[in-house]
Amino acid sequence: MGPSGCGKTTLIRCINRMHELTGDARVEGSIFLEGTDLNKIDPIEVRRYVGMVFQKPNPFPTMSIYDNVIAGYKLNGIKMKKQKFDEIVEESLNHAALFEEVKDKLYRKGSFLSGGQQQRLCIARALAMKPKLLLLDEPTSALDPIATKKIEDLVELLKKEITIIMVTHNTGQAARISDNTAFLYLGELIEFGDTKQMFSVPKDKRTEEYLIGKFG
Repeated sequence: MGPSGCGKTTLIRCINRMHELTGDARVEGSIFLEGTDLNKIDPIEVRRYVGMVFQKPNPFPTMSIYDNVIAGYKLNGIKMKKQKFDEIVEESLNHAALFEEVKDKLYRKGSFLSGGQQQRLCIARALAMKPKLLLLDEPTSALDPIATKKIEDLVELLKKEITIIMVTHNTGQAARISDNTAFLYLGELIEFGDTKQMFSVPKDKRTEEYLIGKFG
């Protein structure tokens, strides 16, 4: 968590190496996932291990709900029997708490869904590739309170099965759903630790001032 412009999105984009999509990007240091330095393997491989969902829901507009979920397989040229894809689609949509809402509409465009449903579809698309880590970049900032609650409930369920790093500027959201919290300010990691402890007894005065709303 942290105020706008503090480096939250920049940090998580380092993890799945999205910055390298910019021609003049420069990379230093190491990022380890289960002992593997992500900066030393193929970026395409990294993005199979590390799924990402963005601030604004972005289902592929010309694709059906079904094809959106398996888009990662199609784009990577991974071929399977339709029965296997059917299983992946149902499992992923169930994990994203969306299957029951769309099971009769799988071949309609993903863009016909509501904003909250589109965001859960994007989460299903990320989960379909069986990532080890899921990055969520302010996934509820464009959603209404009801859709936000559904995403938060979903994160509570998913975090039992997969490691999630979630960016938010909403301190209430961080307090509600995270186990550990990192506070960033002006590009610097100010504090990291157990969420309950940080919110009750922050170690750094800047963290305290942010939590009580003195800036942000």
